[in-house]
Amino acid sequence: MITREPTSESIEVDAHWMERIASGDQAAWRGLCDRLLPRALTLAKRLLHQDQEAEEVTWEAFSRLWQQAPSWQPLARIDTWLYRVIHNLAMDRLRNRREWSPLEMAEEEEDTAPSPLQHLLTADRQRQVRQALANLPLRQREAITLIHFLDVGVQQACGVMQVGREALESLLARGRRKLRSQLASLKEDC
Repeated sequence: MITREPTSESIEVDAHWMERIASGDQAAWRGLCDRLLPRALTLAKRLLHQDQEAEEVTWEAFSRLWQQAPSWQPLARIDTWLYRVIHNLAMDRLRNRREWSPLEMAEEEEDTAPSPLQHLLTADRQRQVRQALANLPLRQREAITLIHFLDVGVQQACGVMQVGREALESLLARGRRKLRSQLASLKEDC
């Protein structure tokens, strides 16, 4: 899989967006939200497994981004900064949960499939993958979500998770092995 790595050009483009937002350009803010919101919400949902909490965390992260606009320093891409904020807020929520279970699952999203049978099979596979992902240790789940579900580049994922490349690759390898193992055992049960 080919993933994009941040370039100085993308950082400069993001800085321009933040300058426009800081000057009160509502169209720039809407455009940035339209671009970043789907992936940001996906990350929050994958980490928290609760739609309402994920929406609250995402809203808080975007609020902080809005507040950050006037003092934005073009040191990193906006999405890297936003994903890191979402990660930190999600970790705070998880630490504060008294009885968090890795089996808590987000509500299943509606799927449009050609037939009812195909719909059931697809929904069941998605549920199994979400369950297997939820059973991973948190750091492995984060790495897999960033790289495979959000298509974030390795360098950017390292920045979000605040780990080196080797540590990220190790988390990915261990996470993939556990997912394969869990999904293979689910397949055998069918």
